[in-house]
Amino acid sequence: MDAQQFSAEFGHIVNAPGGVGRLRELVLHLAVSGDLLKIEVPENAAPLLERILQQKRQHADKKKVIAKQAPVSPSLIRASSHWGLCRLGDIALTITGGGTPSKNQPGYWNGDIPWASVKDLKNLSFLDETEEHITEEGLRNSSSNLIPAGRVIVCTRMGLGKVAINRVAMAINQDLKALELPAEVNPDFFLILYKTREVKGTGTTVAGIKQDKLLALPAALPPVDEQVLIVAKVNELMALCDQLERQQQNRRKLQNALRRSTLQALAGAESPHELQESWQRLQAHFGRLFSQPEDVRDFKALVLDLAVSGRLLPVPKASTPASALIDNIARARLVWAEEAKEQEKKEAVAMLKKLRTQQITVPTAPLPPHWCWASLLQVSQAVVDCHNKTAPYVDAGIHLVRTTDIRDGRMDLTKTRKISEETYAYWARRMPPKAGDIFFTREAPMGEAAIVPEGERVCLGQRTMLIRLFPELFSSRYLLYVIQSPSFQTRMIEAAIGMTVKHLRVGDVEDLMVPVPPREEQNRIVEIVDRLFELCGHQADRVGNSLRVAANLATTTVAALTGISVDAEEESPLKAPQTELIAPLRLGTLPDVKDLAPLATLLARNQSEMSARDLWQRFGGEIDAFYAQLKTEVAHGWITEPPVAEVRAKPVETAEA
Repeated sequence: MDAQQFSAEFGHIVNAPGGVGRLRELVLHLAVSGDLLKIEVPENAAPLLERILQQKRQHADKKKVIAKQAPVSPSLIRASSHWGLCRLGDIALTITGGGTPSKNQPGYWNGDIPWASVKDLKNLSFLDETEEHITEEGLRNSSSNLIPAGRVIVCTRMGLGKVAINRVAMAINQDLKALELPAEVNPDFFLILYKTREVKGTGTTVAGIKQDKLLALPAALPPVDEQVLIVAKVNELMALCDQLERQQQNRRKLQNALRRSTLQALAGAESPHELQESWQRLQAHFGRLFSQPEDVRDFKALVLDLAVSGRLLPVPKASTPASALIDNIARARLVWAEEAKEQEKKEAVAMLKKLRTQQITVPTAPLPPHWCWASLLQVSQAVVDCHNKTAPYVDAGIHLVRTTDIRDGRMDLTKTRKISEETYAYWARRMPPKAGDIFFTREAPMGEAAIVPEGERVCLGQRTMLIRLFPELFSSRYLLYVIQSPSFQTRMIEAAIGMTVKHLRVGDVEDLMVPVPPREEQNRIVEIVDRLFELCGHQADRVGNSLRVAANLATTTVAALTGISVDAEEESPLKAPQTELIAPLRLGTLPDVKDLAPLATLLARNQSEMSARDLWQRFGGEIDAFYAQLKTEVAHGWITEPPVAEVRAKPVETAEA
């Protein structure tokens, strides 16, 4: 199996999340089931097992010899017919345990004898050094044993599944066991075999496996020469896996660089023409640029920063300056202070007093000429802190919205604590929340915000604040997007205090600076951001679905080829496809070097024609991105319009194949 065949056969596994890891798992399971090689005239391994049993009978250390295990039913393990079915204990000659010298005896430690524990087995094939050493005295006065070099060290507690061969003599602790292999068992093959066993432990606190259970695990042993060939083939395929992994990493780096440059061009556009070109470039390659959920999140963050810096809209030829809006809010606040009664009047008077004494620092970040900077206090009707005590809860009542109930601009009312009418009357006495108000968290976590939905009665939980706007003058949706923008979050973090857990004081929140456009522009910005976020949502769904489908398909394929069971997490595993696309794709007009036409370039390098499957494998991206790119290149004429897709049933493969 060469590199090209290997990649083509398992391409859908490789491109799945964690696909190379799945591929490694597949290689190991094929290796220990006899499906990795085709032996023309196989040798029967039964005599080999008999020779190992004879060595056990003649072994000098009878106390450590592993007894012959119970026979294995062919239904328990998948293996070639000429292999010998056995138990793990049948393959090893002896088993040796370990122990820990007393920590209260300084003379037992810091000697010359390496002493291994679970932490020294770091998923490596070989073990030649340890973190701790013991003395001869420590070895003699403990249950630890000196293990000769060349033994297989396995974990029976805490690190189940870890295995390595010690290359130097060493002592081991009680969580490890040392297996002595006969000369007829290749140590590297044994490692492969052990790594594919289901070493499952029991225990409520720390899982462990008993020695008899470990030795009773079913196995199959091939002849000596075949063991060597299998190890060589596994090493070859693992090297190819390493190569595939490096290629994926390099492709991901290139994708990140391309996305970063595209987004930087978008963010740095200095004219409407440049901005339009950047948007068109982004739209044409959206599927290729955003193939992971975090890619979409980065794009949404950029959109918000563009929006709140005035770069999503062209600068109008004539517009009322935003400073006039701040003046209108100030006048509305004065009218409110004159007309309000009781507690509301106290809050209005307090707001006016704070504004008279507030000292703010205007950010240096540029804004459109008709925009202005203002503090959160200046754009609000009122900013009110919560009652900072834990409210008494009841089974049913009014939602108490805590910091954990506010995430990603949304208020989740499905899991809130409830409070009574009496508690609500006291906890919300300063200003009962109403629809359209913004809840803002100033600690644990800091900087989350959400708008109070219509028809819900809610109360501020601890470490939250209420921001009330004059809705006819300032958009709560726009302010929410400002709070979520990376630029605002950066200013917020700079204003925060605390050595361990960062948090904001009430005054710090009131002083946070907000970019202010005229009211009509706020509405247009919200409309554009909503539309872009809707596109982001669709792309995120496509990415998520594509990753889930790929992961399920990879899992199911590995299960089908190895015979191991698959536990479905959220969805049932997908059945492997029973059809294949055979419609060819042909080169049309040869693209220019500057044209972004990776598919046509691949066709030009491969006799101008390839199957859709092969071209996708060479492309290396997600299937959605492949078809999006194909559509683009067909539209430009770089690839000819493909004929009606032909689909045929895949031939049934035999077990030997």
